[in-house]
Amino acid sequence: MIRKTVWILGLLSTAMVAVLLLSAASSYSSAKTPQPATAEVKVDNFSFGPATVTVAVGTTVTWTNRDDIPHTVVSTEKVFKSKVLDTDEKFSFTFDKAGTYPYFCSIHPKMTGSVVVN
Repeated sequence: MIRKTVWILGLLSTAMVAVLLLSAASSYSSAKTPQPATAEVKVDNFSFGPATVTVAVGTTVTWTNRDDIPHTVVSTEKVFKSKVLDTDEKFSFTFDKAGTYPYFCSIHPKMTGSVVVN
């Protein structure tokens, strides 16, 4: 009986060590997995905030209309163009090349901003 108990305890100890090692390896690998870069721009009170955002190549920028009236996000160089965004609607674009990307609201052309991609 004692032999059986010792054998079971040994088996349980081995299983616990294996589970801990797998858990640690999983935590390590997920910590090393790069997450896609993102940036947020708020559209509110007839302005883009921040007016200029600087990001790395490969970053997705998301504009969210927090204003009570519709707005658009349109590249002056025709690189990207949103539909008309109502309150709380979003538009996202991923910047794959370095450069400066000026944009404006086509409904309210005095609203301007830019994305600088390094």
